[in-house]
Amino acid sequence: MGNSYKRVGKSGKPRYTAIYVNARGRRRSAGTFRTKKLADRKWQDAEAGVAEGGFGDPRRGRMLFRNYVEETWLPNHQLEITTRERYTYMIAKHLMLEFGAVRMSDVLPEHVRRWMTDMKTAGASASTIADSKTILSAIFTTALNDQLVYLHPCRGVKSPPVPRKPRTIVTPEQFDEIYDDLPSADAQLLLETDIETGLRWGELTELRPGDWDAPTRMLTVSRAVVQVTPSADTDGRRFVVKAYPKDEEYRRLKLSHQIAAKLTAHVTANDIRRDDLTFALERMLRARARISPTITEGEDLGRTEPNSAGRRYRHGTLTGYSLGRCKCEHCARAYADYRAVRRAAGQDHPRSPRAVESDAHVPRSWFRYHVWKPAVDRANLNFAVRVHDLRHAHASWLLAGGTDIQVVKERLGHGSLRTTERYLHTPPDADESALQALGRIRSRTAS
Repeated sequence: MGNSYKRVGKSGKPRYTAIYVNARGRRRSAGTFRTKKLADRKWQDAEAGVAEGGFGDPRRGRMLFRNYVEETWLPNHQLEITTRERYTYMIAKHLMLEFGAVRMSDVLPEHVRRWMTDMKTAGASASTIADSKTILSAIFTTALNDQLVYLHPCRGVKSPPVPRKPRTIVTPEQFDEIYDDLPSADAQLLLETDIETGLRWGELTELRPGDWDAPTRMLTVSRAVVQVTPSADTDGRRFVVKAYPKDEEYRRLKLSHQIAAKLTAHVTANDIRRDDLTFALERMLRARARISPTITEGEDLGRTEPNSAGRRYRHGTLTGYSLGRCKCEHCARAYADYRAVRRAAGQDHPRSPRAVESDAHVPRSWFRYHVWKPAVDRANLNFAVRVHDLRHAHASWLLAGGTDIQVVKERLGHGSLRTTERYLHTPPDADESALQALGRIRSRTAS
């Protein structure tokens, strides 16, 4: 049972501290007051709240938002490592400046609305505002469950609408154009495996020969690798292998005869063991170095596009790179060779070449900028294409070809059929049957 005890303040006047017993049987203070009557009322209210499952310590709500997030919420909240990395960035960039120095109990819905309006005025996109509000809501949901606050300030506060843009799906012909422009057989096999299986990047680059059974051609997706900043991992790793794919559920899918034969030949030719990575960065770097363009002396490669002054220069020369602003593979190679010679001679303040940070996994950013993007640029498509779009293409092609939607859902590892249904009408020719039907009806009136 609680009580009030008297003490003398700095001014020499008596003060009374209200002591109550919380749900764990521990004695806690409910505050200090001028009179014993006020103190008695406070500890009685506090113990009544405990009996009703209410708030045990009114002072907890006075904790600053920054302290709660950094000391309690982020360290103890169960999050995937990539989600934790993104949340930490978003909290520091969009939440701390507004709410960091505010008490948790003082954050009200009107403050959240004003914060969202200020973000919009500052030029933040609707998706950024919506994502930031989702994180803020998750923080206060936990605080409410922890009995730290009395109300949820995000309840009833609407986020700005984020329009869902239609997907542009790569056609088989467009994929072939990109495939033909890839720099090596390793890169071609990696992306052909991607389009044939619909694997996510983390699942694809973690693929090992032991994951598929050659006689049955069944592939088991049981792991995924994620790339993070070293500060996000307790061991300072840049690549972290998760013992489960997304949605925390293994899945099995069948490989085609063609891709199964190519993967087997690739494993045999490169002497890849059962537990080794099927696609390793070192092999891709070696393959890329072997195919770097060389220029035969006296070879005429044509002229660059006119620069701002209207002048054109020969391809594969230093002037083509520096004055012509041409970054084609021949001009870039000429400039790289020139710089290599100078560095070898101790000129240009030589430094060690920048190494790709990896543990043998193929980094997403390296592959994007050194393999994928140059091939897409050479294919000259009229829209932006990501490697992840090959997964979308896999789903759309299967559905357009008449595959049962449940089979597609299981191959891709979707948690819901609603996710798979988004691919039903994405191919460019998906509406052809509708247009043909419309044409038949209209032709009746014409006749």
